[in-house]
Amino acid sequence: MNRRLWLLGASAALTGCAGPDVARYAAEKPVLDLREYFNGRIDGWGLFTGRDGEVVRRFKVVIDARWQGDEGVLDEDFTYSDGTRQRRIWRLTRSADGRYAGRADDVVGVAEGQARGNALRFRYTLALPVDGRTWHVEMDDWMYLVDEDVLLNRTEMSKFGIRLGEVTLSFRRRR
Repeated sequence: MNRRLWLLGASAALTGCAGPDVARYAAEKPVLDLREYFNGRIDGWGLFTGRDGEVVRRFKVVIDARWQGDEGVLDEDFTYSDGTRQRRIWRLTRSADGRYAGRADDVVGVAEGQARGNALRFRYTLALPVDGRTWHVEMDDWMYLVDEDVLLNRTEMSKFGIRLGEVTLSFRRRR
């Protein structure tokens, strides 16, 4: 009996960590196509909140994005509230089935994502500098297209399955 309870509990815990499936958004409009939305200049504003919900860091990001067919480059320039700056260049590849693969210098391995309807789920491991050390943190990134110009982004950060905090972003395309 104890073994059954343990298996049931483990199964429930794993299912609870899985989160929603991006396919549940398949009928939502407007449809998010990264090649369309991330094309040109995009402005973003965001913040990082810790586990307790306290805002730890705020930032602005300007993205220069371009695509050639199914290959895209997103050149992100971050400016943080303390004046520090950071740059990340994503190289994305779109597959015919709405899947995306991405690489960046501070991403460990390949980021994998899938778009359905107005949503995209993107998962990857980020090499994050913390107090002179580099932590590999798991990023579970969700984007939702609100209208043709506004995209909302929520990313949960974790390490060893423990939630570290969350990044919240809003993007607006320049016209």
